[in-house]
Amino acid sequence: MAQPNLTPETSNVALNQGVKAKADTMTKIIFSKFIKNKLAVIGAIFLFVIISAAIFAPLIAPYTFEEQKLLDKLKPPGAEYLLGADRYGRDILTRLLFGARVSLLVGFASVAGAITIGTFIGAMAGYFGGKVDAILMRFVDILLSIPSIFLLITLVTIFKPGVDKLIIIFALTGWMGTARLVRGEFLSLRTREFVLASRTIGTRAYKIIFSHILPNAMGPIIVSATLQIGGVILSESALSYLGLGIQPPTPSWGNMLQDAQNFTVMIKAWWYPLFPGLMILLTVLSFNFVGDGLRDALDPKVNE
Repeated sequence: MAQPNLTPETSNVALNQGVKAKADTMTKIIFSKFIKNKLAVIGAIFLFVIISAAIFAPLIAPYTFEEQKLLDKLKPPGAEYLLGADRYGRDILTRLLFGARVSLLVGFASVAGAITIGTFIGAMAGYFGGKVDAILMRFVDILLSIPSIFLLITLVTIFKPGVDKLIIIFALTGWMGTARLVRGEFLSLRTREFVLASRTIGTRAYKIIFSHILPNAMGPIIVSATLQIGGVILSESALSYLGLGIQPPTPSWGNMLQDAQNFTVMIKAWWYPLFPGLMILLTVLSFNFVGDGLRDALDPKVNE
């Protein structure tokens, strides 16, 4: 029987097909694990709805977020105002939709910045080790020793609150946990055979870090990012509730709660604080559920 004629070109094609098939199989396994986690699926569906509503807020909101009708202040939920009106006669549903834009933007953008910084610092510390690791990790330990809420309040007080400044502040104060996580992954992966083989053939350090080790450490990083988004949304809401975050008339879920903190308002208009608080609760829970689902799906030790 004649043997197939194997050339370098056909070998490369076969290798690429094998890698692609393996990747497709892993994706199917991860997806099948994830959808078996009912809470994670519910959280993902809820987040999809909220993100879609925030994106298309100008199209689906019945009013503009700054539109006021003082005669309708604290009007209960009904046909005109589905979720009621606030004490300035503004539609709460509209402000929830536009507030979702602000809260989600701060969450996603600041976590993207924090993950980028933390991944770079952690990769340098974990790969090079020695003095580089010691210096970078001591710096991380110093920052972690400062209570985060006091650090946030101090920075927000120094710089005038705003969406762009909040994103920068959260990014600069939220990367330390990612750095320690990535460092641990790199310390484990840098002794693997594929890394040693790359070093042996003279591959440059930056290519080993970003092309060989980092892709294998992306699972924990993705899970960490998902969980951090919920935490940032909660922190932004807390700062806005204290009057140090997003400033009116721009709506955010936090400053909507701050606006409704008057005891009389809370008694007479229960819907005013209820819906912003409910949105914060459900969104943060959904991100945590999705993060837990991804962690289990990406962990090879968890059985299907």
